[in-house]
Amino acid sequence: QVQLVESGGGLVQAGGSLRLSCAASGRTFSRYAMGWFRQAPGKEREFVAAITITWAGGNAYIADSVKGRFTISRDKDKNTVYLQMNSLKAEDTAVYYCAFDTIGAQLRAGRPDSWGPGTQVTVSS
Repeated sequence: QVQLVESGGGLVQAGGSLRLSCAASGRTFSRYAMGWFRQAPGKEREFVAAITITWAGGNAYIADSVKGRFTISRDKDKNTVYLQMNSLKAEDTAVYYCAFDTIGAQLRAGRPDSWGPGTQVTVSS
């Protein structure tokens, strides 16, 4: 089992930036995927970004709704992924959840093996 801990959420004005972090602990894998989903009040959880992680590198996936504003990166040695969020908008307000799976496609489909507890991001307009 993999445990995930998110950090970096908070309150920011529209146009501002935040960086979320998610640290994974527990079992180790040579190849896995980590990513971010978000859920706004009254809405379904939606995919935001994901990155596959191997010893050789990784591929990043970004949802169209945040492309150009959000980037995902990882520190393989720390088993940590980051979500850099720039030019934030009020509609980005949501609880952001970190996710983990050994299969990238399963994670991106919203069926990861593990979820973090979530971190609140609030963007004031």
